[in-house]
Amino acid sequence: MSDTYTPPKVWTWDSESGGRFAKINRPVAGPTHDKELPVGDHPFQLYSLATPNGVKATVMFEELLEAGHSGAEYDAWLIDISEGDQFGSGFVEINPNSKIPALADHSENPPVRVFESGSIVLYLAEKFGAFLPTDHAGRTETLNWVFWQMGATPFLGGGFGHFYNYASEKYEYPINRYAMEVKRQLDVLNRELAEKDYLAGSDYTIADIITWPWYGQLVLGRAYDAAEFLSVHEYEHVMRWAKQIDARPAVSRGRMVNKMTGEPKFQLRERHSAEDFETSTQDKLEG
Repeated sequence: MSDTYTPPKVWTWDSESGGRFAKINRPVAGPTHDKELPVGDHPFQLYSLATPNGVKATVMFEELLEAGHSGAEYDAWLIDISEGDQFGSGFVEINPNSKIPALADHSENPPVRVFESGSIVLYLAEKFGAFLPTDHAGRTETLNWVFWQMGATPFLGGGFGHFYNYASEKYEYPINRYAMEVKRQLDVLNRELAEKDYLAGSDYTIADIITWPWYGQLVLGRAYDAAEFLSVHEYEHVMRWAKQIDARPAVSRGRMVNKMTGEPKFQLRERHSAEDFETSTQDKLEG
């Protein structure tokens, strides 16, 4: 492979170049096959996988239930993106972008579809009046960080994570470029969290719920085996914040839902009731 690349005049897709992502990367939208989605008994039907974006939604649901919002009961169905489940016709009907998570709210008639993780978390916060300040200044500051996360994280996931961890070839320039940006983002968070407990101030909000699965888990050593490479110990205030949120019971539960990797006792591939955390984890199903 040459050290340099000259783009052709017209780009064309080579399906053989997809590598381990060949099943999930393609230059067109729309379904690849007909497949209806299952629907459980609860008002909310979540179709997801325990990636950081998926964890945002399940943590939000578990936090709502922990706070006493019984109307937030939900069914969580596993979408295996490595097998192309996100390209089934039923999933595409809910999310035309074919990305997890996707939500259908059957408490509305007709059911409301919600896609994009930030939109799902905000939708639930507004529906239940929780984890989102009602005063104008507090709401604005919270949404500042919500939109910051949605705009910043592609540099961490699709940028740094791809080239450092997933790409079949390692290239110095993109790894350096995205490592620099991730460290800059961590410094942004570290400076903010030096002055306050949570991103939007003294209270835990959806700003923390959607940011922690990416940046919190990164500094806790759960992403790309990159903690040492990025010297995450330098960001002491981010680390304090990450550990504080990690200790929340709802966060622990949310991390388990739709999880397919790691220890079987922490994998709850489908979630249909609170009892499932005790009875239906993968170790019990396999045992």
